[in-house]
Amino acid sequence: MPLATDIVQTSPSAQTEIVFSVRGLTKSYSTGEVEIHALRGVDLDLIAGEFVVLLGPSGSGKSTLLNILGGLDVATSGSVRYRSLDLSSANESTLTRFRREHVGFVFQFYNLIPSLTAQENVEVVTEIAARPMDAAQALALVGLGERLDAFPAQLSGGQQQRVAIARAIAKQPEVLLCDEPTGALDSETGVRVLEALHEVNERLGTTTIIITHNAAIAAMAHRVIYLSDGRIVKTEQNSVRKRPSEIEW
Repeated sequence: MPLATDIVQTSPSAQTEIVFSVRGLTKSYSTGEVEIHALRGVDLDLIAGEFVVLLGPSGSGKSTLLNILGGLDVATSGSVRYRSLDLSSANESTLTRFRREHVGFVFQFYNLIPSLTAQENVEVVTEIAARPMDAAQALALVGLGERLDAFPAQLSGGQQQRVAIARAIAKQPEVLLCDEPTGALDSETGVRVLEALHEVNERLGTTTIIITHNAAIAAMAHRVIYLSDGRIVKTEQNSVRKRPSEIEW
């Protein structure tokens, strides 16, 4: 992991290439006779190589937005484009291929296979990826190069989460979507996970989007997007970014 310094780059290498373009996005659910509006007209562009943190209270639409960006859910109305691909009108086969080839997911719970080693858990993905990274290389990138043969039960929670990150990046996705990746971890362990995500963003240039309830994590982002009641209510650009080790929880 890189040594901590006071200042980190404040923009994704001056790139302005738009990866996601979202316009007028809405998502509604019906629960009995009650209609729930999870997203209410979201407009958003996400830039290649950007590290973005989504903040907002429970029910603000963060996870819904992330799931639509990742092709796990579809919008009620509006448009979502990933480069030249219109996700709004894509069929399930196209969305499956999009997820497999372009997106890595990291969730709060690790979903590792208990009977497989760390390396084998990563190889589950590399065996079906179009241009995979070597599993050992992916684990080394997140600081687990010495634990290749360890089973999940032999790893701490933070180490298991880093295996999950290695698994997500091993197919070399252009986008990494993370839903509360430190939510089940203590502060010290959470910092190690954030260091792994920071390393992936810096070294691979992976566009990284993190949902969190922890406002302190916003300090390491290029951009912070605040959601409330299904709308983007504020966007902030960090002129100076902190490294994970400098964040106070």
